[in-house]
Amino acid sequence: MDKSFHYMIMVNQSLFQKKVLDALSPYKLTAGQPKVLDYLGKHNGCIQKSIATGCQIEPATLTGILSRMEEKKLIKRQTKDGNKRSLYVYLTDEGKRLQEIVNDTFEKVENEILSGISESEKEQFINTFFKICNNMTNTEELQ
Repeated sequence: MDKSFHYMIMVNQSLFQKKVLDALSPYKLTAGQPKVLDYLGKHNGCIQKSIATGCQIEPATLTGILSRMEEKKLIKRQTKDGNKRSLYVYLTDEGKRLQEIVNDTFEKVENEILSGISESEKEQFINTFFKICNNMTNTEELQ
């Protein structure tokens, strides 16, 4: 197996996404939806631009993801204070229920894939990975 950095990042992201989507298959979520549910669990009632930025999703792509989530009654989009230019996105009760399932799934998959790795190795990995992410986003603070 190629151990170059770019290859390992791409393979691990693909494998992680596949494990998560396979575990969530009974809920018929598509790629991008678990990440959006996770984000809204922490930032419920935010504007679409914040979701796009926080999830690293292009605004046009996010619009499609949110439309499908709205059809499934996982979210609702509303204006706030009469400002029709900004739509705020809220989890519905069903969306909150599914967000908890997504969160549990993330935790289970993380525990599985990090088994046999010490706490100090995990901490070092997360710190390094966070620095790399900051370098790629050119920001000091990720959401």
